[in-house]
Amino acid sequence: MKFVLEVDLTGFDGKADKELGRILRYWGGNLHHYDMKPGDGSPIYDSDYNDVGKWSITATDD
Repeated sequence: MKFVLEVDLTGFDGKADKELGRILRYWGGNLHHYDMKPGDGSPIYDSDYNDVGKWSITATDD
């Protein structure tokens, strides 16, 4: 399996470090609500509740 996190940082007006830090803390703390199996995932929102990305669990072909 692979954990994939994608966040568009272009709209953070020089505050990408703060927004990404908040996103990582929030989603890291909420992962226990998911089964963590391929197909799981969720949109990611910034502090203004704008959709800025997603995370997902994917299968790998290793």
